Amino acid sequence: MAKKRVKNLVYLLLMFSLVSVFVLGYKTVEPRAQTEQPNLVTAVETVAKQAIPSVVHVEVTERQEITNPLAPFENEPFFKYFFGVPNLPKKLKREIFGLGSGVIIDASGHILTNYHVVGGATKISVVLADGRQFSGKSVKVVGTDPKTDLAVIQIIGKGPFPFLALGNSDQVKVGQWVVAIGQPRGLSETVTQGIISAKHRTGLSEPSSYQDFLQTDAAINPGNSGGPLMNLNGEVIGINSAILSQSGGFEGLGFAIPGNIAAYVSKELIAHGKVVRGWMGLTLQKITPELAKSFTLSNFKGALVSDVMKDGPADRAGLKRGDVIVAFQGNEVDNPSILRNSVSLTPPGTQVTLTIVRNGAKQNISMKIGNLQTQEVAVKNTLKREFGLTVRTITSKEANNYGLSSQVGVAVVDVLPESPFGKAGFQKDDIILQIANNQVDSPATLLTILDSLRGRNIKVLAVDHNSGQSTVVQVHVP
Repeated sequence: MAKKRVKNLVYLLLMFSLVSVFVLGYKTVEPRAQTEQPNLVTAVETVAKQAIPSVVHVEVTERQEITNPLAPFENEPFFKYFFGVPNLPKKLKREIFGLGSGVIIDASGHILTNYHVVGGATKISVVLADGRQFSGKSVKVVGTDPKTDLAVIQIIGKGPFPFLALGNSDQVKVGQWVVAIGQPRGLSETVTQGIISAKHRTGLSEPSSYQDFLQTDAAINPGNSGGPLMNLNGEVIGINSAILSQSGGFEGLGFAIPGNIAAYVSKELIAHGKVVRGWMGLTLQKITPELAKSFTLSNFKGALVSDVMKDGPADRAGLKRGDVIVAFQGNEVDNPSILRNSVSLTPPGTQVTLTIVRNGAKQNISMKIGNLQTQEVAVKNTLKREFGLTVRTITSKEANNYGLSSQVGVAVVDVLPESPFGKAGFQKDDIILQIANNQVDSPATLLTILDSLRGRNIKVLAVDHNSGQSTVVQVHVP
């Protein structure tokens, strides 16, 4: 009987243990499966209350020196007869005032804003929500990055300062509620709300920039630039940057730079004063239905390799024209812009894995991300081989001599007479400013733009080094 009682007791203990594990396990797993949702009635109010102290008002002044538009007529007898002006100034000075927003991202007073807000500014003034104002030596430009339209400035004062955290923009979903805060039309601490309308928008700025915008219908107007776009958890998932509008005001089409790009760029600017980007040495093309069919692809996702720069990282890794890149580091590549942005956020020297489709079959290729030095050599060689051009970035002295507002443009070092630019009349020391309304600020930018316009007749805005006058020249891109 004793043995039977022991056996029954053991049996009961086992049953009790199994039931306990089941019940306790169920009770501990269930809450993890449920994510706490914000109360939509008070969510915007809560986000606004927490965020407003970290959102700043930015006022800028830019002094410009421009060429006098009447200077070429100074020696014309007709002009002198009617206007009687013997000595016209060659250059004129003017001041431009602008407004924008920014968000404090650490207790040390670093502020993330747009490049187009503070780039070129000769005076910056920052006003905090608590009324404190910083200007002059109390505001320092830490670094700017025109390619992403981002900049970091720092206020020097008694801290610590209130700040906001940058969230993971990759987790943002279309339809998700968002809140925008900024200073539209100079109206400080303005809060608007909406949803994420779309992701991965491109084509809103020049081809050489890094574009991967979040689209939102939250009201954004001039002055919102540089302010935060936030989720209902109070995280900054974007930096408001642009609108599409025929009237110049809000029409429901606002665009923000994703938080992940902003986080990488701000970190690099604070650490180095500039952004060090990865580079592959590829010219990429979007997949069309026709291309998808010819390469036996199941969908239109991916980036088609249309050219490989000689001696670049991709060339050394064995990539070829006609390869279709469908994944980068295991993450699906939807289009060339996403791939280009992913590579740019990868430190040079990193070994990465590309998944490609070649001759209808998938395979993985290992590649070492290149740096700026290898890019410069490859860009120089490609420009000379493909377009018969050798160019360099212009100096500050050249920009000043030609009355350019900023150091933008490339100077022609050499041009082959039978090349497209040679046939169009370009000579050594001429300066290329724009191509098809896209600003040129480096040899790499020039190559990117030309690659995107192959087979077309384009208009090139240039400065003739002999006369110093700007002119528009038509060039056929082979």
